[in-house]
Amino acid sequence: MDEYRVRVRIFASIVVVMLGILGLRLAKLQLVDTEEFTSESRSNAVKEIRVLPARGAIFDRNGIVMVDNEQIFTITLTPRYFDSAKIPLLADLMGVSDSLVLARLNQARARSPFQATKSFREVPFSTFSRVLEHHYELPGVNFEVEQKRRYTTRARAPHALGYIREISERQLESRREDGYRQGDFIGTTGLEKNYEYYLRGKMGSEFRLANVHGRLFDSYLGGAEDRQPVSGFNMHLTLDSRTQALAESLFVNLRGAAVALDPRNGGIIALVSSPAYDPEIFTKSIDPDVWAYLNTSPTKPLLNRATINLMPPGSTWKPFMALMALDAGLIKPGETYTCRGGHPLGGGRFFTCMGAHGAMDVVSAIKNSCNTFFFEMMNRAGVNTFHKYATMFGFGRKVPLEIDEQSAGLIADSAYFTRKVGNDKWGYGWYLSLGIGQGDMGVTPMQMARYVAAVANKGTLYAPYMVEELVNPETGERLRPSLPAPEKIPIDEKYFDLVRQGMRLVMEQGTGRLAQIKGIPSGGKTGTAQAPGVGRKDNSLFIMFAPWDDPKIAVCVQVENAGFGASAAAPIASLMVEQYLTGKLPPPSDIRWQRALSARSQPLPGEAEFRRARAKAEGAD
Repeated sequence: MDEYRVRVRIFASIVVVMLGILGLRLAKLQLVDTEEFTSESRSNAVKEIRVLPARGAIFDRNGIVMVDNEQIFTITLTPRYFDSAKIPLLADLMGVSDSLVLARLNQARARSPFQATKSFREVPFSTFSRVLEHHYELPGVNFEVEQKRRYTTRARAPHALGYIREISERQLESRREDGYRQGDFIGTTGLEKNYEYYLRGKMGSEFRLANVHGRLFDSYLGGAEDRQPVSGFNMHLTLDSRTQALAESLFVNLRGAAVALDPRNGGIIALVSSPAYDPEIFTKSIDPDVWAYLNTSPTKPLLNRATINLMPPGSTWKPFMALMALDAGLIKPGETYTCRGGHPLGGGRFFTCMGAHGAMDVVSAIKNSCNTFFFEMMNRAGVNTFHKYATMFGFGRKVPLEIDEQSAGLIADSAYFTRKVGNDKWGYGWYLSLGIGQGDMGVTPMQMARYVAAVANKGTLYAPYMVEELVNPETGERLRPSLPAPEKIPIDEKYFDLVRQGMRLVMEQGTGRLAQIKGIPSGGKTGTAQAPGVGRKDNSLFIMFAPWDDPKIAVCVQVENAGFGASAAAPIASLMVEQYLTGKLPPPSDIRWQRALSARSQPLPGEAEFRRARAKAEGAD
């Protein structure tokens, strides 16, 4: 009997202890871990839906909308809740094959069986409506209302504005903490990339109740915990969309670039690189054939020639040489050097001129584009003085700019030639051609535009910029990007006056006279630079500023393998300047139209293949 009582007491004690443990555990769950388990329970019944903010619109300098957004509908699949027996129904509602729905379902499952994946983008509203009507029959199928970029002007400026595209897996690894998720779009190049933080805005959230099938049916707590999105900043640019559109049209079938700056502050009026691409192709899934063309075409449409393309500047370099010679005391104002058809160091075969110009001072040498004069200035200067002054004008170094993709260029000095050919193995034969913008040197159109703007304003080197102001349409907050301080080139303004006079004579009496705009005096300089390779036409270059007495625009145009500077680059620059200053264009009979249009008569290599690939991607015949 005693043994039985002991057993009962032991059993009772165990029961009491177990009940005590369970009681303590229950108390811990109810009192201590309330928040954790309430959150877990809520996560099963409450789903957070991200509400994308409106990406900031982009305006030109006149308030014209260049880029904004349009609404699109996206169907999402959550594999955990999706019933595979519903594949035929969803396929029928969407007008696609069963195999495509299955493929998208498998893709979603590979990403995450529990997370909604954006499986069908840019669904037509009629299709979206049909799916919505049968939503109750389709567990695991939901939708999102998104936005895509819409380009509203003829001016695309893809190498300036850039484009957005779906975030990659590699980008997502580093940007997840910033709120990015699979399927989001992100600025990839140009201003869209560099100002992504401001353009994107702040994400919002809606909390919805979900049933056991994952179907959303009501708001949580009446929307008390929802967060409204905050739109991105609108971007107001210095670009002039009309001038930009004109320049883009003039570069059809041409390779090259054009940059136009405001010489009073460095604002970029136009930036063209050709061949280009339409950024609208990145607003949806890009066709593999189009992507292959963009990346493998020998014309390199993704390359920003305005900031990367390096080539010798040809005779557009001569105003710089004149400024260097005057400031370094290599020649005095009014002093002459006699041209007899070539430089004596050339022995009659090398370093020749286009004629025997006779006595040339700085002004007449620029007007007549006298090679002999500038060979002599280079001979007197030497490569290190040349390098010193070129650096003053921003050559040989990257331009402070809102675009990352650019080249510093090449400006030779004595160390360069020593590395190239060895010490004591080089002399004037290696560097004399630098005086006429040929030989071992490479500059970008952006650097050249900055240089001609500095000549126009008599010695101030501004940092080129495109973003004038960022404005939040909801909060009214305004931001102005900070810019590097302008650099004052330490050359007396009286020397700039002489050079500017020579450039005006180029437009009135010299090789630029056919590019002169009626009623608007200007300064300019043509250039023709040798192109590498056998049998290739020379590169055509032109620099220009106007009006001559109060410059408001400075332009550099660089056209590859198009011949003389006066025949291809000059008319393009002149038409751009006239469009910007007057808002009008000359009649079709104007010789500048004839020259500009004749230069683009032949299609680029690979262009036909690209058009076929794009037509295929767009479903065209």
